Amino acid sequence: MKGFKAFLLRGNVVELAVAVVVGAAFSKIVDAFVKGLINPVIGAIGTKNLDGYTLCIEPPCTVVNGELTKGVGLLWGAVAGAALTFLITAAVVYFLLILPMNKLNERRRAGKEEAVAAPTELELLTEIRDLLARQQQGHGSAPGIPSPYGYGGTNRTHP
Repeated sequence: MKGFKAFLLRGNVVELAVAVVVGAAFSKIVDAFVKGLINPVIGAIGTKNLDGYTLCIEPPCTVVNGELTKGVGLLWGAVAGAALTFLITAAVVYFLLILPMNKLNERRRAGKEEAVAAPTELELLTEIRDLLARQQQGHGSAPGIPSPYGYGGTNRTHP
């Protein structure tokens, strides 16, 4: 029982359960979208219900409410409707969830790369210490940094 409980409480299982519930609710929205908006547009060309489209193999074929009641036929309209629902679902998931999440991850990765490229505070302090040490040893100023005692050497008259 302990192993089963650990399996159920593992993060992936809980996330998968949430995804299934949200997916089921989302499929209802997509079905309503297809039946309420897409099918009427297609209905302007032919019939409003795609389920009514059949290819009769053995006549006579009779279709009632999307079901073949007489004859042998291929219900290609039902397949087309399901394919259309799938494409709309995939497009919505991609454009509203996947694409924004990928862009967010790219921004995060870019921010981490910039943070890695910048020197740390310890590296900057070490560099400053080394420059000051060279300057005090009489090597003059470091490249690009003017000496406070004049050009190149030390002038011990100033503190």
